[in-house]
Formats: sequence, structure tokens, C-alpha cells
Amino acid sequence: MSSISRREFVGGALAAAAAAALPKNMFAALNSPFHVAVINDEVDQDFAKVVDIVSKEFGMQWIELRGMWKKNVMDLDDQQLAEASRLLDAAKLRVTDIASPVFKVDWPGAPRSKSGPKRDTFNADFTFKQQDELLEKSFDLAKRFNTDRVRIFDFWRLEDQKPYRKEIDDKLREAADKAAKRNIILIIENEHECNTGTGAEAARTLNAVQSRNFMLNWDPGNATMLGEVPYPDGFNQLPKDRIGHVHCKDSVKNATGKVVWAAMGKGQIDWVGQFRALKQMGYHHATSLETHWRGAGTPEESTRQSWAGMKQELEQAGALS
Repeated sequence: MSSISRREFVGGALAAAAAAALPKNMFAALNSPFHVAVINDEVDQDFAKVVDIVSKEFGMQWIELRGMWKKNVMDLDDQQLAEASRLLDAAKLRVTDIASPVFKVDWPGAPRSKSGPKRDTFNADFTFKQQDELLEKSFDLAKRFNTDRVRIFDFWRLEDQKPYRKEIDDKLREAADKAAKRNIILIIENEHECNTGTGAEAARTLNAVQSRNFMLNWDPGNATMLGEVPYPDGFNQLPKDRIGHVHCKDSVKNATGKVVWAAMGKGQIDWVGQFRALKQMGYHHATSLETHWRGAGTPEESTRQSWAGMKQELEQAGALS
């Protein structure tokens, strides 16, 4: 030990042992044409813990914001917003979009759907009258977190949309006009509990709202809940240049024939084909894990297992290395 001291040698050995004990992907950046992300509250409500898992264990550089500390993102106070920004900056995590609950409310004057009571609003409890204010607040949040995208919906699903569809489309156009003035892109999610739930319905809505600032948050999992085969059937109906975000979750039919959530890689959706098609068309926006499945007991472990399946499917599609 002529060139280094015993203390330096021991210290170096201990450091090497500690590094070997860390998860093998802790410092590995994901190489993908997509912005590979996860919705933060699918992991845990403790945002500091989530940031640590997402950036170190999962190796992601992107995250989607929906809620934290048992609050919807729209309800965070200034101190909490500042802390969220600090945590993201320290971990060098970028935000794909603000996953807002805008327009996830009943359309006024319309009869409520039979499926109405079965709703997961992710700590959001806002009225129709608050929606314009929420929309503006979502723009402010997008600017604060350095993203140009805000996720929206088109109201709780009606048994018969026809009498209200024009007014709903008008409301979406109005929102897109407001977004354009703030250089924000609205991404409407096809949500099975809302009026745009499938690929076919999304194609119709996109055709009705012709705006550069109005794109689709394509969610194949949600489409399966309404009986659509999302890939290739639903996907083939979509205007590909209007896909601005993708949610990743899987589903399966249980013993009674009901469609229920499943871990990515364990369900019925051809995600390898979907990822491959997105890559081939030059898609370069987010592919964001929205676990929903809770079969592993906790949101954290369920998301961990679903991420393992998603990662494998991305690799098989040639969209991750």
C-alpha cells in the first residue's frame, strides 16, 4: 500500500461495498424515445418518498402530478407547492403534465348516469361552477412546474350524450381557446366514466374540437372498460398527430367476465404492439404509468410490480434500453 494510505483503502472499499448494495438501477437513466413517467400518487401520498422511488429506484426523469399529502394538486397551498418544486429540482425530475380534475363533474341539467356513485376523484371535490377557475389555476400550476400540458375530461358519462354533446363540445372549445392564450396544451383523457371513453369516442371529440392546443391523453386501459380493443382497433381510429400523452395500465376479465385492473404485462392489452406503434409514428411525449391495480397489497408495491411489467414491454417493443 505504497501509493495510498490504509485509511484511503478502507474508505474506498466501504464505499464500493455500499454502492454494490444499492439497487442496480438506482443511478441508471432510462433511454427511451418517450418521456417515461408515473403518476405520483399511484405510488404514495408522501411526495418526498415518491420522488426518491421514482428518480432512484425506477430511474425515471419524468413524473406526472395529480395529488400529494392527501390533497389534490389543485388544493396545495403555497408552502406545499414550494416544497414539491424543491423536491423535484433536487431529484432533477421534470413534470410531464398537471393531471387536473378539470371537467370531471356532472354536466348541469343532465340526468346522472347509473354508474355515477362509483367514482374515484383522487381527493378532488369541485363543483361545475368552479371549473373555469380551476382551469385557470391549472394553467398557473403548469407554468409553475415548467410543463405545457394540462389533463382534462369531458364530464361524467351520460346515458344519452346526444342532447348535450354540442354544448359540451362548445365548452371544450372555449377551454382550448383559453389554453392557447397561455401557450398551454389541453390533453383530454378518454375516461370510461366520462363522455369520451374509447378510441372511437376520442376520435369524434378531437374532430369536433379542432385546435392545436387540444390533444388526447390516450388511455388504452380505460377503453377496455367499455369493451373496446384499444390496440389496434381504438388506436387505428385516432388522428396520430393529436396524441399528446399516454397513460399506461392494464386490465383483464375476471372469472365472472367483468373487466378489472391488472398489472402491466399481466393483462389483455397488447402493450408491446402499442409501444412499437407509438415509436414507429415518431411519438415522443409521455408514457405515464397509472397503476390503478392494487393486487400487490399497497399502492407502492403494486406500482413497483406494474413498472417491472411496463419496463419489460417497453424493452420488447424496442422503446427502452
